Amino acid sequence: MYYRYDNAEVSCCYKYLMFSYNIIFWLAGAAFIAIGFWAWSEKGVLLDLTRVTQLHGFDPVWLVLVVGGVTFILGFAGCVGALRENICLLKFFSGLIGFIFFLELTVAVLAVVFQSQVREWISNFFLQNIKAYRDDIDLQNLIDSLQKMNHCCGAQEPNDWNLNIYFSCNGTHQSREKCGVPFSCCIPDPADSVLNTQCGYDVRNQQEKEWKEKIFIRGCIPALEEWLPRNLYTVAFIFIVISLLQMVGIYLARTLIADIEKVRFSH
Repeated sequence: MYYRYDNAEVSCCYKYLMFSYNIIFWLAGAAFIAIGFWAWSEKGVLLDLTRVTQLHGFDPVWLVLVVGGVTFILGFAGCVGALRENICLLKFFSGLIGFIFFLELTVAVLAVVFQSQVREWISNFFLQNIKAYRDDIDLQNLIDSLQKMNHCCGAQEPNDWNLNIYFSCNGTHQSREKCGVPFSCCIPDPADSVLNTQCGYDVRNQQEKEWKEKIFIRGCIPALEEWLPRNLYTVAFIFIVISLLQMVGIYLARTLIADIEKVRFSH
């Protein structure tokens, strides 16, 4: 049986478990923020902050900074709240994690219920970023990675690259990439020891039946729709692990809060 004496103290077990749980997130958040600002400095954004609003597509650095910022704040509140036995910070920590969990659950349910609308939104989002492909190096690398990993080209088909001014077959522009596709659309040749970044040049000047010999003709949205059912268990496992980690954080915080309140009340 457990007895609480008059000189009871907050459980060191919960206190340092809470600290250890959060120090990882605190450091990870700081690393994400540092990487984000480093990426911006490489692009010259920190020297001219107006460039942040000039990008017409999605800047992946924003995602890194937002994730890093939220993770850093959570880690800070959890670590300091545990060490200083600060109920306010611990309540903020558990409340924010609870809100994030509720948000994740809501997004997952809405994605299942409104599948067609989500599919259309993702397709429009991809097309918007195809237009801005050459505007930002990080966006360019992200799209190239998606196309290479999923063996796809464009949102629905290779002709989606007509939306980009450099790859468009329309107009009078003199771009060398006119009527082509990015190299990430090309079917890799095992014989090539050096990456051929010009493999997509003039591909769409040829007849469509000849495309499949040189580039991927499947769009990335259909590729994603095929990938998801095949990897449903993996996605579900990742979601469950993240949810369990969040629940553990909330449990540790609420248990520590209850312990602190009991000790203070006993005094």
